[in-house]
Amino acid sequence: MDEETKTTFKWKFYRLAVQLNAIILLAAIAVAGFILVPEPYRIPLTVVSLLIAFLLLANFVKKYGETKAWLGAHSEEKKKTGGSQE
Repeated sequence: MDEETKTTFKWKFYRLAVQLNAIILLAAIAVAGFILVPEPYRIPLTVVSLLIAFLLLANFVKKYGETKAWLGAHSEEKKKTGGSQE
C-alpha cells in the first residue's frame, strides 16, 4: 500500500472507531439514564439516546461495508501489480 492509501485507510478506520465508541456510549447512557434519572425525564432520555444510537449504527454499518469494499479493492490492486506486502 502506498503512503496516500495508508493515510486514507487510517482516517476511515479512525472514523469508524470513534463512531462505534459513540454508539456504545449512547447505549450506556440510555441504560444508566433509565435507572438513575428521575421519572419525568426517564423515558424521553432513554428514547432519544437509543434513537441516536440506532441512527449512528445504521450509518456505521453502511460506512463499514464501504470501507471493507474499498480495502478489498485496494488489496486487489496490490496483488495485480505484484507489490510486496508490508
